[in-house]
Amino acid sequence: MGKFQQSNLGSVILDHHPTTAAGGNFRLWSSCRRKIINTMRCGGGGGGYRHRHTAKSPVVEKPKEEEEKRSECRSDVIQNQRNRKSKKSEKLSELLRMSDSWSSEEEDVKKKVEVLEELKRVVKGLQCGGDAEVLGGAREVRRLAKEDLDARTTLALLGAIPPLVAMLDSDDLDSQIAALYALLNLGIGNDPNKAAIVKAGAVHKMLDLIEPPNDGLPNPDVYAAIVANFLGLTALDSNKTIIGSSGAISFLIKILKNSSKSNIDSQVVQDCLRALYNLSILPSNVSPMIEIDDFVPFLLTTLGDMEVSDRILSILSNVVSTPEGRKAVSAVHDSFQILVDILSWTDSPNCQEKATYILMVMAHRSYRDRQAMIESGVTSSLLELTLLGSTLAQKRASRILEIIRIDKGKQVSETFGGGSIGSNVSAPLYGSVDPILTDPSEDDRMMSDENKAVKHLVQQSLHSNMRRIVKRANLPQDFVPSE
Repeated sequence: MGKFQQSNLGSVILDHHPTTAAGGNFRLWSSCRRKIINTMRCGGGGGGYRHRHTAKSPVVEKPKEEEEKRSECRSDVIQNQRNRKSKKSEKLSELLRMSDSWSSEEEDVKKKVEVLEELKRVVKGLQCGGDAEVLGGAREVRRLAKEDLDARTTLALLGAIPPLVAMLDSDDLDSQIAALYALLNLGIGNDPNKAAIVKAGAVHKMLDLIEPPNDGLPNPDVYAAIVANFLGLTALDSNKTIIGSSGAISFLIKILKNSSKSNIDSQVVQDCLRALYNLSILPSNVSPMIEIDDFVPFLLTTLGDMEVSDRILSILSNVVSTPEGRKAVSAVHDSFQILVDILSWTDSPNCQEKATYILMVMAHRSYRDRQAMIESGVTSSLLELTLLGSTLAQKRASRILEIIRIDKGKQVSETFGGGSIGSNVSAPLYGSVDPILTDPSEDDRMMSDENKAVKHLVQQSLHSNMRRIVKRANLPQDFVPSE
């Protein structure tokens, strides 16, 4: 019975065991499968969410060298990326600059084309238009050529000069003035244009405009424009001969002489003097100048005006470079006295330098002029100038004093040496007696005269300097020693 029960129980157990084992195996497999899936989802490392919170995965410590290498690699990669970005930005900026330069060049070309078309239109109006269009074209040329050197060249190349010169034959005053100032602006700083204007016959046409029916002056605007043109055209050396022989010199001198009588603008007077100076640079133009009545005396008597004295002295410096000019200056009464007075103009060193140059040239060329200078008291003024003048004035004053001293030495030698300079320096024969050497008082008297003259000149200069110093310091006149 017991065995039966055991066998039944065993059979029962055995009968139920496979079922239990199969269910356990199934549960075990499902749990393992869940863990595998969770591991694959979370990147490995162990069980489910509870296991991840509870279990700690072991951490492997990396060596420091490997970390440093990796950091260096990262920094290199970052730097390379930055370099690539900077290169790309540089290329981009360069492309942008190139595009800007291309666009600016295109704009410049476009502007030049527009300017050229405008200049062509103006010149075409001058050449083929009616009276109103020609007058407007001359005014446009004056405006365009006023400050644009390229426009002056282009207008001349397009043929603007001949129609402007032809406008000088017009009876309309506005057309004459517009053409004169247009030609003036075309010649500013452009030598080829100046030569082309003279070659086109503008000088003679300008002189025709200044021939009024009476003896008076033409319209002030007309002669002012003509004087300005002569000033610009005479700056070119090749034009000096043509203008000098055309009669322009007499016109300029006439303007100068009438400046004191008429209400002539001071700028016109300055332009006249500068034009005459340009013409006087050429020696062949000096003769026509001095042949005009009272021209040199007029220049010398006008030297008292400080506004024009510098220009006049410049003209006289060119005049005395020719024999005819020196003769004309020395023939004027008190000419040397006027020049000597200029030496005391301490406020105008330029005038002092030019006056000493004129006196130096005159003294070097003529003994009679040297005597006239001495009589005018030039020595004391020159001594003062050697002390107070500019460097150039001091050199020229010293040169004049040297010329005068050599002259006096020759006179003394001729007086005391029997008229022979060589007898004074030759050695006497042995046993002979020289009357001058045997009489020391005569030699002392001769030397004392020279010493007295030099001492007197020095005292005069010192006294004049002392008076000037006392006057400037507002001191009593007792400070000046008596002469």
